[in-house]
Amino acid sequence: MAGALTAALARRDMVVDHVTTAAQAREAARDDLHDAIVLDRQLPDGEGLALLAKWRAEGKSTPVIVLTARGELDDRLAGLEGGADDYLAKPFAVEELLARLRAILRRPAALQTAVIRVGNIYFNTIHREATVGAAALTLPRRELLVLETLLRRQGRTVLREALEEAVYGFADAVQSNALDTHVSRLRRKLDGAGAGVEIHTIRGVGYLLRQRP
Repeated sequence: MAGALTAALARRDMVVDHVTTAAQAREAARDDLHDAIVLDRQLPDGEGLALLAKWRAEGKSTPVIVLTARGELDDRLAGLEGGADDYLAKPFAVEELLARLRAILRRPAALQTAVIRVGNIYFNTIHREATVGAAALTLPRRELLVLETLLRRQGRTVLREALEEAVYGFADAVQSNALDTHVSRLRRKLDGAGAGVEIHTIRGVGYLLRQRP
């Protein structure tokens, strides 16, 4: 199921890191790199709700959707009262999980950056859509993720390592020049669309996006 979910979310332009144990999940969530967490209750090395309780006690506020085969009222209440933002019982449709992910990302803390505008670009971070003026800007998944990351940090240098973490999952094989290729293609498309922004290469460091003067 986890493999199928990972593939389904990836097809919808999401970068997904799949881990199989509570220990791996603790390590993956340590640096707060993720926008949301989908957590199964039945893990090989522990109960998902115990892990969630630990995260909340540590002050981690990343939205969490708990998945479980235990869908009785008492189980749902235990999940929600234990710190889950949502609780989804198996079996479920992938489209429902997607809708719930979008819903938790629309909550007040996320609404501040729901739409990012720089130059002539409007980027909707919930629906993952970019437009230049009134025209849709159609980009492949990787280029879309590069654009979103640079837009979120407009005017600041994004370290190459940080950009790779935003664009690639833990298990992705990344060629040494792959990121440069994505940025180069994105730069040409933005220029051609009249986006009104520039992507600067900070040699040996990373990239910087800013509005054209």
